Formats: sequence, C-alpha cells, structure tokens
Amino acid sequence: MSGNNVMPPSPEWSQPIGAAPGLPARLMEARPLKGVSRRFGDLRVRPKLMVLHNSFFLLLACAVYFTVIGVVEGRMRQAQEREMTLILNAFSALLPETGDDLALRPYDLRQGTAAEFGLPEPAQDWMRRYPGRVWRAPGDHIYKLIPGTQRYYRLTLPVRFYEGVVAGVQMALFAALGVLYVLAVLVLELLIMPRYVYQPLRLLLEADAATRRGDRRAEIIDEAFIPGDEIGLILRSHNDTVRALRRREDELEQARRNLEAQDRLVSLGMLSASVAHEMNTPLAVLHGSIEKLLEKSCDEAMRTRLERMKRVTDRLRRISASLLDFARLRRETMEPLELRPLIDEAWHLVAIDEKAGDVTLRVEVPLDVRVCGNAGRLVQVFVNLLRNALIAVPAGHGEIAVRAQAAELNGRGAVRITVEDNGPGIPPEILPEVFDAFVSDRLDAKGTGLGLTVAQGIVHQHGGEIRAYNREQGGAALEVVLPAPQEASKP
Repeated sequence: MSGNNVMPPSPEWSQPIGAAPGLPARLMEARPLKGVSRRFGDLRVRPKLMVLHNSFFLLLACAVYFTVIGVVEGRMRQAQEREMTLILNAFSALLPETGDDLALRPYDLRQGTAAEFGLPEPAQDWMRRYPGRVWRAPGDHIYKLIPGTQRYYRLTLPVRFYEGVVAGVQMALFAALGVLYVLAVLVLELLIMPRYVYQPLRLLLEADAATRRGDRRAEIIDEAFIPGDEIGLILRSHNDTVRALRRREDELEQARRNLEAQDRLVSLGMLSASVAHEMNTPLAVLHGSIEKLLEKSCDEAMRTRLERMKRVTDRLRRISASLLDFARLRRETMEPLELRPLIDEAWHLVAIDEKAGDVTLRVEVPLDVRVCGNAGRLVQVFVNLLRNALIAVPAGHGEIAVRAQAAELNGRGAVRITVEDNGPGIPPEILPEVFDAFVSDRLDAKGTGLGLTVAQGIVHQHGGEIRAYNREQGGAALEVVLPAPQEASKP
C-alpha cells in the first residue's frame, strides 16, 4: 500500500489508551499475559470488572472501617479513663456525713454488709487495715468500708457502657459501609457499567458481526451511542476502518466492472475495425454512384433525395473512419458552430426511420445560438439523443422537443441543450447507470447499449456535461451543456 493510502494518526490517539500523565513509560509497555494474568485476562469483561470493583470496594470499606473504629476506640478509652478517675476520686472522698452520694447514685451506689455483697475475707481484712481506701473487685464493682461500721459502699463502674458504645459504633459503621457497598455495586452493575461499558462493547461486537456478514446497514455504529472515552476511540476506529474498507471494495468493484467493459470494448473495437474495413469499398462505390447520378439528374425532387443519400453516405464514411480510430485518441478541431443546423442535420439522419413520420418534433433553438466544438462529433451526439427519444415515444402521438438556453460551465458561458420526449421515461434501476457501456433495456431489439456512452465521451471531450433524468410530467430528458464561444450571444 502506498503512503497516500495510510491513514494519519489522530491527535487524540497520541497518548496510549489508559495512560495516566506522569507514569513511567515502562509501566505502559505491552506485556504478554502469563500465568495468573492469563487466567484473569481470559475472563469475560463483566466478571472481570465485577472482581475488580468488588475488590476495590471491599478494600475501601475495610480501610474506612478500621480507620474510624481505631479513632472511636481511642477517644472512648480517653473518655473512660477521665470518667473513671473522677468516679474514683469522688468515691474515695465519700462519707456518710458529707451527703455527697447524690453524684454517685447514677453508678448504682449501694450500702450493705460483706455477706450481702459477697466480699471475700481477704478483701474485708484489706479494707479494715486501710480504712478509707477503695478496693476493686475483679468485675465492674469497687468497694469501700464505711468508717466506724461493718457496712460497705459498693459502686458499679461504667465499663460495659463504653464497651457497648464501641460495639454499637462498630455495628453501625459496618451496616452503613455494607449498605453503601451494596448500593455502589447495584449502581455500577445496573446503571453505569451497562450504559458506558457493556453497551459500547455489545454494539462493537454486533457491528463486527454485521461486517463479517456483509450487512452494510448494521456495520456502522451510530455516533449517538459512541462515548468520548477510550472505548469511543475504538468504536470510531471501527467505523473509520469499515468505511475505508468499503471504499476500497467499491473502488475494486468499479475497477472490475471497468475492466469487463473495456474487455468488451476491445473486442467490439476489433470487430468494428473489421466491419469498417469491409464497408469502406462498397461505401466508396455507392458514394461515387450517387455523385454521378447528381451530375446527370435534372429532376429537383430526385436531386433532393440524392443529396440526402449523399449526406448519409458521407456520414457512413465518417462512422467507418471513427470505427477504425475506435482505439485511438484523436485531436478534434474545435470551432464556433451554429447549433440549429447541427440539430437539423441530426434529425434528417434519424428521420430515415419510418417512425419519424408519426412523431412531432419541436426545435426551440434560436438561429443565433452558437457552441464551440466539432461539427461531425456533435451531430453524432444529437443523433444518439434524438434516436433514443424516437425509440422511446409512442407511435402515432409521440412528441420530441429540443430546447436551448444560456448556462454557465466552470465559470464561463455555455449553452444547455435539452432533448425531451413523452415516452415512459427511463427505468429507475437503469437511470443511475444509463451512461455506462452496454446498459440498455432494449439491447436485443434496437440498441447496443453504447449510444449514450459514446455521446457522453464526446461531450466530455468538448469540455461539457451530460445528464439524464425523468420529467415530473412524464417522459425522459437528456441534457447537454456545451461551452459557448467567447463572442457568442446568449439565446
């Protein structure tokens, strides 16, 4: 493939897909999949993404959980230590006569005997030995001997309260993170991933399958469904690749058709040269005989017919010469020509057909309209156009109209000539290819499929344009635009 056919890289593809600015280039290098990476890479996209985002959310939840719980436990431990210190100080200073027991009643402050509280003997001996000091049992209770009595104070420390608060915070945080995790997974799996990941991938797979089937209607992804991220770049790359592929296929198909047509034209050219060679001798004899008859004839009507026959033989000799030059490109002499005589001459040649006597011809071409070209070649163009119209119109009430008007061609003056008929029109399936070689719906009847192809070639040699269309009121129209001489006056 030549350098001209290589698609230039898009600016938005200059950075590797998925690359983050600032990362070392070696981290973005392509590496083969092996071992665990191969097994993970073989997963479908959905389970692979589920593993990734579930792992991410689990790690995030664990990080948040242990971070928050650590902070809460530290703060609660500090609050517990402060409160324990205040309780112990107030409990140590507690005496019956001070009446300070109101502040400690929320902590289940009670009075009772050792038997009621189930105090062991060592604890009783310790408190009798150290009156006023606080003894702490292995559980949540602290005790103190009431001076001068055999009774004791007992107070319940709020240890379980702080443990309950920490446990409640743990449960609440665990539940909140669990709910957020479930909601995040649902939002990803039901809303975000299907719309922005799974849908583009599904569209790409469906378009790729359509391309393999050759379904051109479904192989291009609609731009409305393409996002602007890296996946969108892949989808647009698919569309561009498919369009380029189809253009190449169309060009190859057109080239194949052209080769087939050229092959047929080569064969036709060889046959035409042979036919022309065989025609030249009898045509020369016929032309000479007509000239001798013209010299001897005095009847005006006979001379008119002989003059027409002479023009026909002259045209046949020119056609014979054209057949011999079929494969050669000739440089034609271009000169200003009056348009009306060219059309009249073409109709005289077409009027040899018996059907022409039953057809009405209207030539709406002013006498002063002139074009630039070769007379013989332009007559050949108008013969082909008029002959097509004559074949198309119905016998008995056929109508053909030839009109001319000023036009513009490539920024210079031109003349537009239109040949219209009241026939059935050109079949829609033939209209796009009506100027291609051997395209004719009457190939075996009255045409060869080359008339309009030849006319198109001659018009293009003259620097003009030709087109065919069906008229709204019925019938077909063939339109030729030819350059006008610089001094030509507009019709």
